[in-house]
Amino acid sequence: MNRFGYTLAILASAVLASACTSETETNTPPPGSTSGNENTTFDHDNDQISPWELLDRLTREGPPRYTSHVHSCSKVRYRSLGQVLDQIGVNTANTTALSAGDLYRNGFNALGGANYANRIRENIMITTSGASREFDIFAAAADEIITGFQNNAIAMCPGAQLFDAANTCRPDGITCLIGTPATSRHLDYCNLTVSTASSVTVGKRLAVAALLAAAYTCE
Repeated sequence: MNRFGYTLAILASAVLASACTSETETNTPPPGSTSGNENTTFDHDNDQISPWELLDRLTREGPPRYTSHVHSCSKVRYRSLGQVLDQIGVNTANTTALSAGDLYRNGFNALGGANYANRIRENIMITTSGASREFDIFAAAADEIITGFQNNAIAMCPGAQLFDAANTCRPDGITCLIGTPATSRHLDYCNLTVSTASSVTVGKRLAVAALLAAAYTCE
């Protein structure tokens, strides 16, 4: 077979292969768990940003290497966390197992405390273990904090109360708890947590722990 004949044979094979491929691709799978529709799959937004919009964003916000530093979230230092707990009525010297004080003191490494003997500074970025330990501390501390507010034992916020007689969240108590002025969304979230829990007591614990976690773990 000459060179021209080889070329024709190759072209014919390519046409047949494409025909077989097209025929195969037109087959659809039978209905079942592997098929989906708009109601059972996530609708991805595939719109692409134009170069001019991207340029405008970079002009206003700065390059990614800058915004990643500006908007990053560092953790609360170990000593600062202890001071916060002390100020809102938590006994950090408590030796009772699984109390907030016990979890705080024994969580030094998990919370990224400094190892001066080995010349290792304190970790300034929040980690999974650090966030988990903080969540545990806040959950364990909830009862102490609620009691402290009820007994007016929070020295930095005299008279502030977290909940009124009707178990409604109060803005003065939340402001003292999280260190920033309470907004309507804080109150709505707090009241929703209390009202939808299995009991009022559990709801108060969850509300206090969740507010602290949101304030001190970048959530």
